Amino acid sequence: MNKDFGAPKELAGGLQQRRALYEPSLPPCLQGPTVRAEYGDATTTIDPTCAHVVAQAFPRTFGQPLVSFIAPPAGADAIEERPPVRVGVVFSGRQSPGGHNVVWGLHDAIKAYNPQGVLYGFVGGTEGLFANKALEMTDDVLASYKNQGGFDLLGRSIDQIRSTKQVNAAMTTCRSLNLDGLVIIGGVTSNSDAAQLAETLVQNNCKTKVVSVPVSLNGDLKNQFVETTVGFDTVCKVNSQLVSNVCLDAISAGKYYYFVRLMGRKASHVAFECALQSHPNMLILAEEVALSKLTLMEVINKICDGVQARAELGKYHGVLVIPEGLIESIPEMYALIQEINILHNNSVPVAEMSSQLSPWAAALFQFLPPFIRRELLLHQESDNSAQLSQIDTEQLLAHLVEAEMIKRTKEGRYKGRKFSSVCHFFGYQARGSIPSNFDCDYAYALGRISLHMIAAGLTGYMATVANLKDPVEKWRCAAAPLTAMMSVKRHLRGPGAIPIGRPSIHPSPIDLKGKAYELLREKASSFLLDDFYRTPGGIQFEGPGSDAKPITLTIENQDYMGDIEILKEYLSKVRTMVKPGCSREILKAAISSMVSVTDVLTVMSHPLNTELPLYHFN
Repeated sequence: MNKDFGAPKELAGGLQQRRALYEPSLPPCLQGPTVRAEYGDATTTIDPTCAHVVAQAFPRTFGQPLVSFIAPPAGADAIEERPPVRVGVVFSGRQSPGGHNVVWGLHDAIKAYNPQGVLYGFVGGTEGLFANKALEMTDDVLASYKNQGGFDLLGRSIDQIRSTKQVNAAMTTCRSLNLDGLVIIGGVTSNSDAAQLAETLVQNNCKTKVVSVPVSLNGDLKNQFVETTVGFDTVCKVNSQLVSNVCLDAISAGKYYYFVRLMGRKASHVAFECALQSHPNMLILAEEVALSKLTLMEVINKICDGVQARAELGKYHGVLVIPEGLIESIPEMYALIQEINILHNNSVPVAEMSSQLSPWAAALFQFLPPFIRRELLLHQESDNSAQLSQIDTEQLLAHLVEAEMIKRTKEGRYKGRKFSSVCHFFGYQARGSIPSNFDCDYAYALGRISLHMIAAGLTGYMATVANLKDPVEKWRCAAAPLTAMMSVKRHLRGPGAIPIGRPSIHPSPIDLKGKAYELLREKASSFLLDDFYRTPGGIQFEGPGSDAKPITLTIENQDYMGDIEILKEYLSKVRTMVKPGCSREILKAAISSMVSVTDVLTVMSHPLNTELPLYHFN
């Protein structure tokens, strides 16, 4: 384990030193040492038919209320006596810009709540949590990590708290340090693990409250409570600059097609946002391919059609952007990967896997280039999925597109210049970037919310901020139960579909009915043919552009918390107008309206129409 974890470091560059001085903006409710918690109604799951399954799996933490945080009444801070709190924090997800600010915000909130409070950081991620390798976080240590990229303050490891042995080890550490709370920083998988740990600690009468913070560069932890994740803005800005640079290089040379794969796991959020920011000629979304059930060769033909259309305009260059999860969205490739995963789970040696595939899978496997065959057999990730970042999908597409263009040339269907390609994978280059102002502010606020959740006695909750598209002073701070974000996989989409497996938080795909996607479709033809490249440049920390936010965030109307408040206001008005003693006409009108509303909501709640991620269905 790196001996430098948890130690102050020298900020060698002038930019690093200047960024360390940046003071994150805070919503009004978080500007004092305490907040007032307002408890709403009990929560359910997005798919009503899954609610009973989630409730059975999480009997002690399911159905908890949504909690909003608002500024306390004037003078409340002066009279309230607050006991010191002991809190632990662990990085459980892949490094994402802004993670350090979560720790900083948590530390500042603990000290403001009571200066005698203590924050412990677990060195080496979850392995450090299991082994009780904890360091006390102090102002001196945090000073050199404020607004800095990476996770090098504490490091990370296997990114899971799942097995009975791991959960018990975490519980032992919590009891050993007498922790009042444990904050888990991570993405989809880590937050599912946090929910299970919270449930287990409650069942075992452990006082430690488990809360989580949505930090993930992939942007796939999105739901009714989470508008975006910490790090997504920064990663998209860095990658958009790289993509736009490639676009300008392509048009300058006029003879290469650049195939660019962007990190983001199964969902295509990073590629989607970067396309809106940089305007490449083509973008293939995993969600589109999955919905249309396009085969590998159908994807190749679509790309070739685009190349041919541009050639007719005398253009022999272009830029194609794809998400790293594209390969899993292609039906035959997904089935092949699933067979390989089963062989991995059965401990079949890699050298013997190709001979144990089913006949059709073996035929597809042999059709693929040797480098792809080798990469598909790599050992699985910690969540038992394929190592998508290690599969060179962009090279596979470039290889097959070249072969198809040669075929079209021989058949006389293509009469342009020889097709040439250059491939790139942009992923690790952005993970350690200095976070944007938005990510710095957002992460710091979530860190402070984490302390207030623990102080309120909440467990099994995630820190959330709504209305992020607006200025910080309009942000809504809340705590949402992790179980409310869970669902269960189904075998079929139809009315008879039965939830199977264990409830968990799943990656959320791009909303193909959303405003952002509609904007992309409107511009797709122009992007393809007009070379309408956009150069966003590097991340701006001061002046014009420094307050820019993700385009997908600003376009969509995602203020779920605000909509809940509007609903409450209308329900309150109905209660006021329909009281015993009101006229029979008013009563009948109210009943008729309520019947209509409940009928509509019943239909919308049907599992066939529930807006669940595509990846929930096999």
